[in-house]
Amino acid sequence: MLGWAITFLIIALVAAFLGFSGIAAASTGIAQLLFFVFLVLFIVAMVARAVRGRPPV
Repeated sequence: MLGWAITFLIIALVAAFLGFSGIAAASTGIAQLLFFVFLVLFIVAMVARAVRGRPPV
């Protein structure tokens, strides 16, 4: 999922550089959404691992 967020961020940067503001805005929004979903899932996984008794990596 983090890979998709980085992909959309790169698309947004290229689109912004070329002047496609609509595509850049949409790609930036998607990249932000995917990054925060990834971050929440990562935190949930770390908490679940700590609750089961194994320390976080």
